[in-house]
Amino acid sequence: MEEQIVFGDRMIPVKLPDRVQTAPPGLATTLSPVEDLGGTIRKALKDPLGRPPLSRMVRPNWKVTIAFDDPTVPCFAPVWETAMKLVIEELEKGGVKKSNITLLCANALHRKFTRRELARIIGEDLVKEFGYRLICHDAEDQENLVYLGTSESGHDVEINRLVADSDLTIYVNTVVWRGFNGGWKSICVGLASYRCIRWHHTPDSMSMSMEKNLMHEILNEMGAVVEDKLGKERIFKIETVLANPLQVHQVWAGGVFETRQAALDLMKSQLKPRREILEEKADIVLYGIPNWSPYAAFSIMNPILTLVSTGLGYFGGVIEAMGKPGCSVILVSPCPDRWNHTHHPTHKEIWERILPNYRDPYEIVDLFEEDFCHREEYLYKYRFCYGFHPMHGIMTTYPLKRLRHVSGVFVAGAENPSLVRHLGFEPTGTTEEAIEKAQAIQGKNATIAFVKYPVLMYRQ
Repeated sequence: MEEQIVFGDRMIPVKLPDRVQTAPPGLATTLSPVEDLGGTIRKALKDPLGRPPLSRMVRPNWKVTIAFDDPTVPCFAPVWETAMKLVIEELEKGGVKKSNITLLCANALHRKFTRRELARIIGEDLVKEFGYRLICHDAEDQENLVYLGTSESGHDVEINRLVADSDLTIYVNTVVWRGFNGGWKSICVGLASYRCIRWHHTPDSMSMSMEKNLMHEILNEMGAVVEDKLGKERIFKIETVLANPLQVHQVWAGGVFETRQAALDLMKSQLKPRREILEEKADIVLYGIPNWSPYAAFSIMNPILTLVSTGLGYFGGVIEAMGKPGCSVILVSPCPDRWNHTHHPTHKEIWERILPNYRDPYEIVDLFEEDFCHREEYLYKYRFCYGFHPMHGIMTTYPLKRLRHVSGVFVAGAENPSLVRHLGFEPTGTTEEAIEKAQAIQGKNATIAFVKYPVLMYRQ
């Protein structure tokens, strides 16, 4: 049968065996967009979950921090600017002066963003009005981090000093994507230190699961420490579920637990677990890789982001969900050989020094985390030169853990086949050729799951 498969920033035709099972990626919902985004946010602020309205919570002399997701989030609806302006309006009703409000980008170990880039998501008006009261979080700035102690399981909790020093922190979360984000992830990742983040960002813990999510179990423990040390009502959340990347379906405001639970309940009603999408698991899993990564926002893709972080990571969840143990995986991508050494300062060293010799992320962490995360040149580039934190570079290798589930990976259509071989994958000129080679391994009657991912673009 003839089909279309995503290939970077476009779709290309492909001929597939008739017995192929076409599977949705498990990301799309049937949710309808709201007609009035501002009205939806006003309603959420007027009737928050587990908290009184903002205008009744605050006092005239309070210092307030408004924190917000950074541009890596796949949201292209005007949530940031709309919500932040309405929040400021409510604060002013309660007597809070604008001069006592700070805007804080929760970029965690992601790179810091320029004022021009931030203007693309929160609007030029807010950037100009707040001036240098608009800042990016720094996970290595010891003077502006506060250590709150350890969680019940012994995990360090260390967050931005503004959260501890402010009378109220309001966090604008622009998307809940399955079980991956929202809740305490906003504070205990987005506004946390490397010492804190390393506990829940491991190859084992990071998950999109909406049930029994280990990462969020750790984050909930950390959140309990934040509430115990700072007070239960010091954090006010805004959570968002999108109808699609361009439009909002619903917004909730209020307590951290209450808003995340409302968003999760809605997501569960819309999205079944990926493991239940196919009745039987397949011998071959096939999908194209779009020209997209959250870490390419205002930047470019590179082979690590394309083949590992997006290819095996964000879009590779289907491998274990839909593929049998020992399955063959076929990725389709032009995989351009481009690098931005300013934004991704560690990636070329990881590509040239680590990946030719190590493909086990657990071993990579053991051997290289301490070195990378204490290298002065990499920390300087994170703190002052708009580069991703060195630990984040190590984290991009985590999806290699999926190689334990497969017998081999084919990459069809790469412009430079040597990039594919560099990772131990096998390049082919076409998708059809890759299917033939996979069938030679899995058998002529091997079952094939074709996951139809859409064309996606990073923020430019």
